[in-house]
Amino acid sequence: MNLQFRIVYHHKLFPLAISRGVNRGGENLYVMAMRGGHVGYGEMAPATARPDQTAQEGQRQLEALAREVDLDHVAIADVYDAMREREIDPAAMAALDVALWDLLAQEASMSLTRLLGLPRRSVPTSVTIGIETPEIIRERVPDLLSRFGAKCLKIKLGSPQGIEHDQANFLASKESAAPFGASLRVDANGGWSVGDAKRMLHWLAGHGVEYVEQPLVEGAEDGLPELFENRPLPIFVDESCRFAADVPRLADRVDGVNLKLMKCGGITEALRIVACARAHGLKTMIGCMSEGSVAIAAGASIASLFDYVDLDSHLNLKPDPAEGTLLRDGVVLAEDRPGHGGRLAT
Repeated sequence: MNLQFRIVYHHKLFPLAISRGVNRGGENLYVMAMRGGHVGYGEMAPATARPDQTAQEGQRQLEALAREVDLDHVAIADVYDAMREREIDPAAMAALDVALWDLLAQEASMSLTRLLGLPRRSVPTSVTIGIETPEIIRERVPDLLSRFGAKCLKIKLGSPQGIEHDQANFLASKESAAPFGASLRVDANGGWSVGDAKRMLHWLAGHGVEYVEQPLVEGAEDGLPELFENRPLPIFVDESCRFAADVPRLADRVDGVNLKLMKCGGITEALRIVACARAHGLKTMIGCMSEGSVAIAAGASIASLFDYVDLDSHLNLKPDPAEGTLLRDGVVLAEDRPGHGGRLAT
């Protein structure tokens, strides 16, 4: 096997503002695993909140791993475990893990979905509106929903300006989405205190929200039982759940978990998280970071496992340097061909 790497800057169509800051774009690492005329593609989208997590560092870590591990004769699960043992950045792990799964499916002349024994179906993806002014929200939400035929709107709250600002933004989003009949979902990205979260959960429940994601900051999980008791809305966690081992300690205080390939390290661990969540009676969601169509295609390949889907980051790129995804009636699907379907277009 030969590994090749390419770093590509992702320009965002619209900067995405969340409780922790603003993402205007960044460098992603693409990994190509080559063997026997086939090329498996993977992608790393570094966490913007971690300046030490870069595409260059991810490449360095994976090159070191390839010198130590015989990728031609080691199972993908064992490669994943070797990366965890070496404490490789999970987003870099995801790039190699996804590339290896893509390569394996191509060699089997099967789509990744079929290789894993899954149906090729999904539910409509959310499209995301960040923390903005009500004026910008009223302009941008109709554009997002009409351009992509979206059925679901995820509204980023947890503004540093406080919950009054959150409420004004939410109402502008709800008003703008009403003509499209879009369902409303909220992600606070850990921007609330327990007191503000309790107040907002009850307020949002009166406005038809489906669920609230990550109400408390990662590390404040001891506050979740207070929110969970007599909750008016389902609570999902995102940053608080990174690996399957995190699920059992959260199972008594949340309704569901949101996994991301960049956060857990790829398809291998994603399958474990879903199995563990289901065993604990939790709902499941798959989300994304600042990914193009390579990583989105990988996520879409396993989307039938999830109750909720949030695979929209590639829709906010100008341009997406990759291809391999389809958007049909608000549903993101991977192209039906051997592998996960995604590949660099240029």
